[in-house]
Amino acid sequence: MAVNSPIPVSADLKPVAGIELGYAEAGVRKANRKDLLVMKLAPGAAIAGVFTLNRFCAAPVQVCKTHLAQADATAPIRALVINTGNANAGTGEEGLARANATCAELATLLGLKPEQVLPFSTGVILEPLPVERIKAGLPAAIANLKADNWFSAAEAIMTTDTQPKAASRTLTIGGKKVVMTGISKGAGMIKPNMATMLGFLACDAKVPQALLNQLVKDVADQSFNCITIDGDTSTNDSFMLIATGAGELDITSADSAEYKELAAAVSALSQNLAHQIVRDGEGATKFIEVTVEDGKSVEECRKIAYSIGHSPLVKTAFFASDPNLGRILAAIGYAGVDDLDVSTLNLYLDDVWVAKNGGRNPDYKEEDGQRVMKKSEIVVRVKLARGTARASIWTCDLSHDYVTINADYRS
Repeated sequence: MAVNSPIPVSADLKPVAGIELGYAEAGVRKANRKDLLVMKLAPGAAIAGVFTLNRFCAAPVQVCKTHLAQADATAPIRALVINTGNANAGTGEEGLARANATCAELATLLGLKPEQVLPFSTGVILEPLPVERIKAGLPAAIANLKADNWFSAAEAIMTTDTQPKAASRTLTIGGKKVVMTGISKGAGMIKPNMATMLGFLACDAKVPQALLNQLVKDVADQSFNCITIDGDTSTNDSFMLIATGAGELDITSADSAEYKELAAAVSALSQNLAHQIVRDGEGATKFIEVTVEDGKSVEECRKIAYSIGHSPLVKTAFFASDPNLGRILAAIGYAGVDDLDVSTLNLYLDDVWVAKNGGRNPDYKEEDGQRVMKKSEIVVRVKLARGTARASIWTCDLSHDYVTINADYRS
């Protein structure tokens, strides 16, 4: 079960004008499960994305980048196809051919050009994509294209997730109604750049392509690039932001108040989806926020926060509710901030002041630390006394179940 994260309610997921979703059971890896998703975009929709920085990036990631670079007003992106069960990564030229064949098949069925389709895959690496099964499943996915299929769409992209991840928000910006809904997947192989995850968020605002390209990067840096479960960067990570333009709001400038409100709302919803990933981390029993304050720069604050969040020793201590908090200090020390003066550093667990000026707080009692460690949600706060910058990341503990899940992943 995900940590304090209820399963989304289908009725709470709002349709977004300008996008339809259809799913199928294609038997990509296992029978009798949703594993194929098609998203169809209406004319006028814009789309932008960010992808994994893993040099071994999967074939669908490579094809997506190519198709996005080729897209223009005469041949815009009009459809996405996502499969679970097989990552189509580590598959060489044959993998590229199969990703392209998937695009070509969907394009034929929808009356599009292959380059107007973006492919996404998630699942087992180093195995050939069963493209014929995907082709056979596409007609069923197209047949049930609907605007209100968001919950089933979230189910169709799951791998080791224990539950679907989705959220919606309706708000008013500049007197105009805006609807946005998103889905994500991920439970393991999660680390920034990107953090194995997929995310798809659509809003009905009209946003120029150049602004959307910048917005998706800014949003990812505040959400999906601030989570870590196990420190592994996937080959397939992708986050796509869609502005369908079918609603009331028309954004024209990055300097406008309307754009800033929209950006804040998209970021908040993306953080919600990112948090759902961490809360459903493989074997997770605790949700942990690590905040580093009073740094010289956001970059050094993040570097220290990531060092704490990635540490297996820190994460296993949280799982055991063991206030062995010297492990946190050690992670801060090896984070790579070479001129860090630890004699001015202070460490807190929720409201408990653990380390004062680089050493154990004389007033700290281990029973207070253990009280916090037993909680299902914990905040680790580090104060550096070096400046005014701050950054937060979100992570989880590391349990026995993580090993069990990943030892048995392919069965």
